[in-house]
Amino acid sequence: MCVRPASAAFKECYRRAHNGRMTPLLRRGARPPRTITLIAKPGCHLCDAAREVIARVAEETGATWEERDILQDEELYRRYWEQIPVTLVDGKQHDFWRVDETRLRAALGS
Repeated sequence: MCVRPASAAFKECYRRAHNGRMTPLLRRGARPPRTITLIAKPGCHLCDAAREVIARVAEETGATWEERDILQDEELYRRYWEQIPVTLVDGKQHDFWRVDETRLRAALGS
């Protein structure tokens, strides 16, 4: 029987009992990739600059990223029109107008 879940002995005991496999709960540092969302519109020069920063940071950190067109979504338009480009990290607003690369990396935990 394995005891003391936080100990190295427990982890070794668990590995032996489960043929070397560990559950995700026991793997430290294993977390799903973060998601960056850029809310932008066509012809926006600030959006172009934000896109470059986001693409670079996402590639270097392993984060996924997507772009949403504010003109195609009435709710996004109502909520963010005066702030574009807007950056969300995991669905929460992170930045607007300009994307600070250092702040974005910090938000992603890299």
